[in-house]
Amino acid sequence: MYTTELDKSRPVDLQTGEPKDLVDAFEARVAADEFIEPKDWMPEAYRKTLIRQISQHAHSEIIGMYPEGNWITRAPSLQRKAILLAKVQDEGGHGLYLYCAAETLGASRDEMVDALHSGKAKYSTIFNYPTLTWADIGAIGWLVDGAAIMNQVPLQRTSYGPYARAMVRVCKEESFHQRQGYSIMLALAEGTDAQRRMAQDALNRWWWPSLMMFGPPDDASPNTERSMRWRIKRETNDELRQKFVDATVPQAELLGLSIPDPDLTWNETRGAYDFGDIDWSEFYAVVKGEGMCAKERITARKKAWDDGAWVREAADAYEAKKQARNVA
Repeated sequence: MYTTELDKSRPVDLQTGEPKDLVDAFEARVAADEFIEPKDWMPEAYRKTLIRQISQHAHSEIIGMYPEGNWITRAPSLQRKAILLAKVQDEGGHGLYLYCAAETLGASRDEMVDALHSGKAKYSTIFNYPTLTWADIGAIGWLVDGAAIMNQVPLQRTSYGPYARAMVRVCKEESFHQRQGYSIMLALAEGTDAQRRMAQDALNRWWWPSLMMFGPPDDASPNTERSMRWRIKRETNDELRQKFVDATVPQAELLGLSIPDPDLTWNETRGAYDFGDIDWSEFYAVVKGEGMCAKERITARKKAWDDGAWVREAADAYEAKKQARNVA
């Protein structure tokens, strides 16, 4: 279903080692902006790249529930609590959509979860930072979800059909998440001096990690060129990062908050903001699991998985019993 056995009588693509006619037909379909569907032939490298990207995206949605879940019981009002509960539930749903999309490529849920728990699979480094105050929940919604939207809107046109379709709903829900975060920041910015300082402190701590969310610079990203050719990605890391800065700086100005970058300036020639250098050593350290909350996040995830084993077992038993009745 996912690969074709090599027929020695057929010409072989020198790069992939797969039948050249199939590779050429695949490349032509992608170049024509056609969706590739689960039963279509695809290069093995394309399939593996998608499994890596989609599963990493799914893991990020699931792990992303923890920093915000930390504040559900401490939200400043019942309304804020209800909104945050709904948002965390949305993130869990996004993870499930994406796991399902990855499963259409032949990856099993257990394999993906095992890879996460063992450290073989990664998730967004942003979720290894702590949420110290209620303003952090605002900053996550505004900045982190804002960066996610910037990343994910182009994925509605990614070349793999199930992934693109999953992203339509995800992006709609993420837009509400960003508004929720900005609403929190606005309330704090218009509040007391202490609340305003809290909002500025959150912006200071989340700004640079949010810029890192787009991944390493293009010249240091090993997957960007091929992912762009295959239309898995539609814009490069640096292009998306620049769009995020250009969109977010005016929002900060409306809040009356300062972006923590002394090198940030408007470049009239480019029609875009110039911004300072990112500390990529911090990014790679967090990727390696050295983030402040890295061990805490994985420990919590493993415990949740283990504690939920009885639910999965009960569901499997119910499904087996139902199938047995149907056969009978």
